[in-house]
Amino acid sequence: MTQKYWFAAKPPGTGWGWGQPLTWQGRLVYIAFFILLIGGGVVLMPHGAHYFVAYTFVLAVILMLIGSRKGEPPGRFPTGER
Repeated sequence: MTQKYWFAAKPPGTGWGWGQPLTWQGRLVYIAFFILLIGGGVVLMPHGAHYFVAYTFVLAVILMLIGSRKGEPPGRFPTGER
C-alpha cells in the first residue's frame, strides 16, 4: 500500500515544514484551521487577547501534528544540494 501524503514538504531553502495541500483532506484541514482561527477571534477577542493567543497556539500545534503525520517528510535535500 502506498502512502498518499496530504501536504507537500517545503522545497529546500524555503524553511522547514509543509506547504501546499496535495489532497482534498489537506485542503479540508487548512479550511477548518482558518475557520476555527477566525471564529476563535470573534468569540475570544472581546474577553482578552491572551485567550486568543493561547487558542491560536493550540490550533497551530494541532496543525503541525497533522502535518507531521500526514505530510511528506520535511527537510530532505536532493543529492548534491545543501
